[in-house]
Amino acid sequence: MNLLERELNYPLGDTLPAPGEALEVAPGVRWIRMALPFALDHINLWLLRDKIDGVEGWSVVDTCISHDASRAQWEQIFATQLQGLPILRVIVTHMHPDHIGLAEWLCTRWNAPLWISSTDYHVARVLTTAGDTLAGGDAAADFFAAHGLVDPESVAKIRARSSYYVNMVPSVPASFVRMMDGDVVSIGGRAWRCISGYGHSPEHIALYCEELNALLGGDMMLPRISTNVSVHAGEPEANSLKLFLDSIERFKALPADVLGLPSHGKPFTGVHRRVEQLKEHHRDRLAELLEACVARPLSAAEGLPILFKRALDLHQMTFAMGETVAHLHLLWFSGQLQRRRGADGIYRFGLFQ
Repeated sequence: MNLLERELNYPLGDTLPAPGEALEVAPGVRWIRMALPFALDHINLWLLRDKIDGVEGWSVVDTCISHDASRAQWEQIFATQLQGLPILRVIVTHMHPDHIGLAEWLCTRWNAPLWISSTDYHVARVLTTAGDTLAGGDAAADFFAAHGLVDPESVAKIRARSSYYVNMVPSVPASFVRMMDGDVVSIGGRAWRCISGYGHSPEHIALYCEELNALLGGDMMLPRISTNVSVHAGEPEANSLKLFLDSIERFKALPADVLGLPSHGKPFTGVHRRVEQLKEHHRDRLAELLEACVARPLSAAEGLPILFKRALDLHQMTFAMGETVAHLHLLWFSGQLQRRRGADGIYRFGLFQ
């Protein structure tokens, strides 16, 4: 446990749900933990006891990526954890592959509707039909090159990685039910309020239940790691980090002892303190980056080692580049730095004469 985690509380200690099983964390709320084949090696999914149109069953929150291992884990859940009841609804917090990858498979399997924000649904639909712009393809390669990632081998690999998203999200359902900020969704007779968040995905939806004092925070409120906040080729002028920091401030309106149910990590209390930790983390990174750019103008590729001091593979590098641009953009939009595009086509951030 790191020093920041010691400021939080984990009510279940080190207890985790066994593979293929679900662990009750609050009345009618069950925790599933599925493996992921990445450095971030798991995702938390949730079963919520539900009743729709007089039919008893479950709502699922998030789905895991589309691959054989996750489908096999779901089959075990179906066989042993649903108490003989159907899945009635599939809720997706946002459009990243580990959250929406198996949405169509689950919706088709159970004839259940998909509930998601409109923005994230349509972004997912574009990425599954028109090609990736987040982590690969021509647009991503050109975007990263414009921010200083010009190593020919890296650029070529990014350009060739045009199927990254669709490999984990082959398709999404043809229709959806929109969730919007402030909507109240009745799940099992309990009211869950939608809280929108920005910066990590286009329109992330967290869910808060006052009766249970529980927050399904998705990726917007993680206890251990800092959520990736990036600028992408699809929205190259975004101020993503400001959007994220403004969004998480809204969680401080919830009770101080709210139970956080995150997409990665363990259930925790201390959401208010976690908001402050994340703000402090980004404030410190911004200060380091500002100091370096005042000394001499830097591209995102040149600024990346200031934010990420460990060795990164290419997959991690693309996320780190997007996050470095997000930090530089906040400093630029706030007037602390200026941006210039050089004759070499690369954007640099600094104080120019």
